[in-house]
Amino acid sequence: MKRMKNKYKRFTFKRRILMSAAALFILTAAALAFVLVHFRVTEVEVIGNHHYTEDEIKAMILKDSFMDNSLLLDLKYRSKSIDDIPFIESMDVEVLGADSIRIMVYEKTLAGCVTYLGDYMYFDREGIVVESASEATDGVPEITGLCFGSVQLYKKLPVENEDIFKEIMNLTQLLEKYEIAADKIYFDLNMNVTLYFGQARVRLGNGNRIDEKIMQLSAIVPSIEGKKGQLDMSELNENTKTLTFEPD
Repeated sequence: MKRMKNKYKRFTFKRRILMSAAALFILTAAALAFVLVHFRVTEVEVIGNHHYTEDEIKAMILKDSFMDNSLLLDLKYRSKSIDDIPFIESMDVEVLGADSIRIMVYEKTLAGCVTYLGDYMYFDREGIVVESASEATDGVPEITGLCFGSVQLYKKLPVENEDIFKEIMNLTQLLEKYEIAADKIYFDLNMNVTLYFGQARVRLGNGNRIDEKIMQLSAIVPSIEGKKGQLDMSELNENTKTLTFEPD
């Protein structure tokens, strides 16, 4: 009889343990399901991106398993920026709510690129090569006419006249301001500039009246796209009445 009682007690004890474990499992599963559903990111705001599309930026942040969860994203990026992506200085992730986040993108300032051994080498306003790629990227013009030797990442392009970088940055900023997308920018030995739009060339000459030239060019570019020839704006001044595109 005593053995039966002890056996019953052991059975009851084990059953309680199993029931407690089952209850704990159910509670844990329910809590996990709540976290996965309630904190699932469905709204993503991307700010500051130009080189990459919104979908590409989202994929970079939400690519890992369960990284579409705002709690996990907050834990991972609360005090950490992302800084190992080409063409991007850093990215910050801010959790706005249980289902929404904001991604702040800080892109590297690119003045232009040069080709070297089959690759495109992108440099900043100071001439430092910050990225390399096998394909050209939209919005960053190729700079031609520069004379340099070897090119190394994170070092300045070894050109003779480093003032060229200020000219390049000033020109590319003006082109961006007036929403002009040149394929190539050519500098001759005297720092005279020629812009290329496919097979159409626009001679700008030196830096004189460059702001005015680019402003006027913004209205001209649509009419010369797809054409082959040259527009000479190098002698543009207050007395210039007309500008003529000369076909090749």
